[in-house]
Amino acid sequence: MNYDEKQNAVSDLQIAYIGGGSRGWAWTFMTDLAMEKNMSGTIRLYDIDMEAAGHNERIGNDLSTREDASGKWNYETYSSLESALTGADFVVISILPGTFDEMAVDVHTPERLGIWQSVGDTAGPGGIMRSLRTLPMFVEIGEAIKKYSPDAWVINYTNPMTLCVKVLYCVFPEIKAFGCCHEVFGTQRVLKGITEQMLGLKDIERSDIHVNVLGINHFTWFDYASYRGIDLFPVYRDYIDSHFEEGFQEKDRSWMNSAFHCAHRVKFDLFKKYGMIAAAGDRHLAEFMPGDLYLKDPETVKSWKFGLTTVDWRKNDLKERLEKSRKLFEREEQVELKPTGEEGILLIKALCGLGRMVSNVNIPNTDGQISNLPVDEVVETNAIFDRNSIRPIMAGSLPQPVLDLIMPHVRVHDKTMRAALSPDLELVVEAFLEDPNVKAKKPSEKDVRLLVIDMLKGTKAYLSKEWEHWI
Repeated sequence: MNYDEKQNAVSDLQIAYIGGGSRGWAWTFMTDLAMEKNMSGTIRLYDIDMEAAGHNERIGNDLSTREDASGKWNYETYSSLESALTGADFVVISILPGTFDEMAVDVHTPERLGIWQSVGDTAGPGGIMRSLRTLPMFVEIGEAIKKYSPDAWVINYTNPMTLCVKVLYCVFPEIKAFGCCHEVFGTQRVLKGITEQMLGLKDIERSDIHVNVLGINHFTWFDYASYRGIDLFPVYRDYIDSHFEEGFQEKDRSWMNSAFHCAHRVKFDLFKKYGMIAAAGDRHLAEFMPGDLYLKDPETVKSWKFGLTTVDWRKNDLKERLEKSRKLFEREEQVELKPTGEEGILLIKALCGLGRMVSNVNIPNTDGQISNLPVDEVVETNAIFDRNSIRPIMAGSLPQPVLDLIMPHVRVHDKTMRAALSPDLELVVEAFLEDPNVKAKKPSEKDVRLLVIDMLKGTKAYLSKEWEHWI
């Protein structure tokens, strides 16, 4: 990396991109890079699907050479982790552990015990099973980073976020890794919309909604929110008091027409119960709560105005993305150059010394940024990003009622990580029984054990041979 002080720009930046074969995140990344004029360099593409990486290489280079692209990058495909990582300044990880067939097992097999999941990639049985596939991969990636690019900044986009980042630090304690998630941004957009509506304001920038973030990924909370000196908690409370039943509908984000959107009624209900603003999408929040509340059954889910994201929907969405990739590769279409709303590139820019910014980030609680969570847990809080440094902002402590909601998941994380790295069937069973979604349905230990074994069998193609002892 070369820094030009006069131009306030960096060139010859080396970014290793691990994964991205599913294209969605890769295209977002490419778009933001193409719109950043103060950085240039090489994107090193590595994916176990070499064809997918090759497609991204061509799409990325086509985008970079366009006249309307201010950021100029060279995209190259690499055949090994060693070659992709050696000499890298940054490493971006965005992988899908397994296929959607395995995810179908994660999400839908627990339904036989009345356990419903709206996402299935972070909490609950789905999140646990996904971890068993993912964490050994992250051990391999972490060891490779330690060997070939120990000084690189590592940005993770892969779920389950908390455990992925935790394993990287377990493998390589000196690693400079952090996890990025946009769920907080979504809640800032909700606050923006409500504030505009309630106070008669227009065109508020999301970034001007200042918040204090504390919690764990996909189960984050605000205990402070303001806009230009205006305390937004009374505004939020007044809106909920008069709009609780219908919720809040964002423009072009109807919950009835999307597998991802919601009317934010779960957020509203959690605010009424706990006095804090839950800062993730309702689909994620529901999975962290006891399963007899928002995920009791599909009818209950519908009444709270969000949806169960089926794996069939994901498979159809993948088909559409692959078709889009084909059209981009064949140059029948072009990537649309417009801001994505993500902050990953801005964080890279800040770490390169081209600015300073505050954003939410997933890193270990080593500095006690959340004072009443364990220091070895990966937490989500705000942090200051500056030249070659991330300094977590002290977020304070979680109120006891909210802490009581989070701690079962901290225990599940511990059991899941140990189970994935051992491996150990008993720890998986214990993690299932501890999970609030499962626990609230009061299944027998025998039924849970049979469920675990069947789910392990359904994902065995992506598990180590050591699991054969149990399945």
